Amino acid sequence: MKKFSIVVLALIAFTSCQQQKIAYVDTGKVINDIEMKKALEDKFKQKEATLTQKTDSLKMAFQAEVQEASVIASKMKNQEKIQQLSQTFQQKEQMLQRQIQTEQQNLANGYRTEIDSVISNVKTFVKDYGASNGYDFILGTSDNTASVMYGKDASDLTEEITKAFDAKNKK
Repeated sequence: MKKFSIVVLALIAFTSCQQQKIAYVDTGKVINDIEMKKALEDKFKQKEATLTQKTDSLKMAFQAEVQEASVIASKMKNQEKIQQLSQTFQQKEQMLQRQIQTEQQNLANGYRTEIDSVISNVKTFVKDYGASNGYDFILGTSDNTASVMYGKDASDLTEEITKAFDAKNKK
């Protein structure tokens, strides 16, 4: 019985001394370095360039209309009609500004939605990676939220996660 108690105590001591497998990831760096985010940024830069061309074209067309109206107004004698023409163009300008603002907001909302999806994909990937590689914990850190104040370089999975995520998503 005495030997059994010693074996049990030794087993308890051994299991309590085992270290947990813990690592950390710089989430900001992973998000910024993965190909999925770079492709998303390229996609939205193209959409933004297209929107800028469209808005520039609309503004130029509006300016041409304003110049024509200005020539017409200079020939008018009736102040009331000149004022009506001016109000019409003020309303057109406001509508144009609202249209441009709405399209810019839609573009920004689309980007936010897609970047949130990328972030969610990364979180899921890190969780699965940790489980399949025997980690008890994978902590996240970034420049904005430094939850890991110190960690050995060997415990930093940032590059490994970035490469593995890109490799998985190239398929």
